[in-house]
Amino acid sequence: MPVFKHPEYPEATLLRLESLVLFRESQVSTLLSIFGERQHLSFPSLFIYGHTSSGKTYVMQTLLKTLELPHVFVNCVECFTSRLLLEEILRQLQSLSSKEEYPLPFCDTFNDFIRLFKQATMTPDLQKQTLYVVLDRAEQLRELETNLLPGFLRLQELTERNVTVVLLSEIVWELLRPATGCLEPLPLFFPDYSIGHLQKILSHDHPPEYSFDFYAAYINILLGVFYPVCRDLKELRHLAALNFSKYCEPVVQQKASERDTRKLWKNIESHLKKAMQTVYLREISSSQWEQLLQDDGEAGQLKGLSAHAHVELPYYSKFLLIAAYLASYNPARTDKRFFVKHHGKIRKKNVQKKHEKTSSHLLGPKPFPLDRLLAILHSIVDSRVAPTANIFSQITSLVTLQLLSLVGHDDQLNGPRYKCSVSLDFIRSISRTVNFDIIKYLYDFL
Repeated sequence: MPVFKHPEYPEATLLRLESLVLFRESQVSTLLSIFGERQHLSFPSLFIYGHTSSGKTYVMQTLLKTLELPHVFVNCVECFTSRLLLEEILRQLQSLSSKEEYPLPFCDTFNDFIRLFKQATMTPDLQKQTLYVVLDRAEQLRELETNLLPGFLRLQELTERNVTVVLLSEIVWELLRPATGCLEPLPLFFPDYSIGHLQKILSHDHPPEYSFDFYAAYINILLGVFYPVCRDLKELRHLAALNFSKYCEPVVQQKASERDTRKLWKNIESHLKKAMQTVYLREISSSQWEQLLQDDGEAGQLKGLSAHAHVELPYYSKFLLIAAYLASYNPARTDKRFFVKHHGKIRKKNVQKKHEKTSSHLLGPKPFPLDRLLAILHSIVDSRVAPTANIFSQITSLVTLQLLSLVGHDDQLNGPRYKCSVSLDFIRSISRTVNFDIIKYLYDFL
């Protein structure tokens, strides 16, 4: 029995739609009821909301394309100004009404947009059926002019056309509602996919050369690792495609069968744990990750995925980060010992025994002033580094990247103080790229 029933559309089209939108039958049925027949006057505006990767954009695009309804689909992140947004809507309208390309008129105000919108929708095809204007990532409209969102909500009234505006957003309507009075849209909520839904959706991506059950077992393992930290369908699909070659490696090498789940899990367990360290971060490209899987076990391999992030840092930023790490984990009284060549003899009474001192790495990083950071930087860099604006801008960049933390910046008398936020493995990998042995300069390892 078909799930979707509508007198306007043929049964074959509705069956195809049912196969494309999995576990969104309730939402699609609601939208079909709201849309009605093509010539019917639809609701002026809809507000579809839900978390990331809950199927809002995909369902709306699939629904409009499968039913062949005239529509305009605009991403508000790409069109980040009101002029770009309005002109993009008009450009897509022109392509709907005519196959010929006309020069796009300038549209600076919403009044101009209403006038040009009426002109673009004067064709008989657009007048005898509902036109849908879909604004994806609609929460970005809060950054634009205040009259823009109320104008879109009343677009049907202002243009006197059979048009429905659909807002897709990741926030609730209460956070988007304008301060002034506006026409309330009809809300529709898209819930998150459950783990069972994700299992079945991702299993449909199985390669043709492998059986469905084999790929479904792989997805089950993948979700067992990543589902507690990641519910994003797009990210999970990317991770599934990226690591599948490593999972089926024993099968390709004829070391295991497709049903030997234990061997397949042992082969991929360590790689999935590495991938989990950088979910969403994209510190390396897909090709670099595949190369890392192939080269696994070779000598000199960097520890952890985060070790690859050093390739993006400029030369002096690496030394700045090393100097910050030394300033965070070395007591200030030891700077003379490490960074002054002729520091003289250190009295034994001032030196604690190794087993009596408390490890700085157990206590965590300590804040340090800017002048101490620059002094250590001058000591560890062979060539003299002038305190130029470039050095200070690189310090700001390290703070922006959250490799350094700014603490006590409200104190105007003593100046800014910083803390280093990276791990020991990370800073060791950074040090290897500039041939600097940081262990010799750490007080905890004396």
